Amino acid sequence: MNKLFLGLILVVLPAFLSPVVPIRLSPQPLPFTPKEYYIAAVTDQRTERGPVARLALTLNQPTQPVDLDNGVASSFRQFINQNLKQNRSLRPIAMRIRQCRVSETADGNRVTGHFVFSAAFELVGKDDAGNETSTRLTEYSGSANYTRPLSQTTILEPTIRQALVAALRSLNEYMNREAGKNEKLAKSLTVIVTDDSRITNDDTVHYNPSRKLTWADFRAEPRRGSHYAAEVFTSFAYEGKSSVKDGIINLNLNVKGYMLKESSWGRTEARNDYSLNHEQRHFDVTKIIVERFKRKIHPDSLTLEDYNSIIQYQFIESYREMNRMQEQYDSETNHGINQVAQERWNQKIDAELRSFGVKK
Repeated sequence: MNKLFLGLILVVLPAFLSPVVPIRLSPQPLPFTPKEYYIAAVTDQRTERGPVARLALTLNQPTQPVDLDNGVASSFRQFINQNLKQNRSLRPIAMRIRQCRVSETADGNRVTGHFVFSAAFELVGKDDAGNETSTRLTEYSGSANYTRPLSQTTILEPTIRQALVAALRSLNEYMNREAGKNEKLAKSLTVIVTDDSRITNDDTVHYNPSRKLTWADFRAEPRRGSHYAAEVFTSFAYEGKSSVKDGIINLNLNVKGYMLKESSWGRTEARNDYSLNHEQRHFDVTKIIVERFKRKIHPDSLTLEDYNSIIQYQFIESYREMNRMQEQYDSETNHGINQVAQERWNQKIDAELRSFGVKK
């Protein structure tokens, strides 16, 4: 008689942890409505990519990775779109996630967790060529420590969500505080250009139609080796000050054409009215360049983000233009020796000064 023995074969398998459910942020209507901005983009710029958390779920086992549902950027973007009122006629702001990380360690049945979070907010737009631009505005960073039972992970979602809400609240406070006075957030620009035409007794002669040069202004010793009868030093400069009020940049430019007495000279035998007129015309040429420069600086020629560098570029270009025109003037008049050419330049200069309202 054969006996059938039934037995249970016990197979010892390695312990596998069940997959961890992704973290899904719960809805939370925010207690503020943006009046100055909307969140146009959320990007993940963490240096350590991958799941946001490594959780201690079982004793004597490695921590397990768990991520936000659909990833950091997508999860945050969805939360913002669902819970923050978005008015897309306002300023577009990009949220750049720099850090979002949870790390845990287990000690018996208790787990200690550490959470770090940081985000930067940038004003985004497009330049004249259609390329995207961004301007850094403000940053938020925070951290939290917690303890939890080994079997309970519900603390993770509110910890992450509250950090996101705190960052958005910080941005909202910044925008409300800075929108009207921060140049980065200005919506438009005005330009006021004034002339420095003071009449002074120091080394500098500011261009003023009623204050012509005299030979007394030429105080330097004639330059050795020079065969010219006289030489006048003229140039121009500008000073700019800006302020922001009610979201408008008010730019005040003070422009001056000037002559330096201690750098200008005239030989004794050449100090006559004809030679003085030639040197005065050099000063007039400088004034013409000043007037041309002033007309290049207007709101339509400037951008809110880069108006200072645009003005500086136009100044350098005008400075080069001044040097070219001065050289052309001396070349065509042969430094005043060619009287016919000199008279032609006299008329040309006067006509342009009249067109600018400098000369009647």
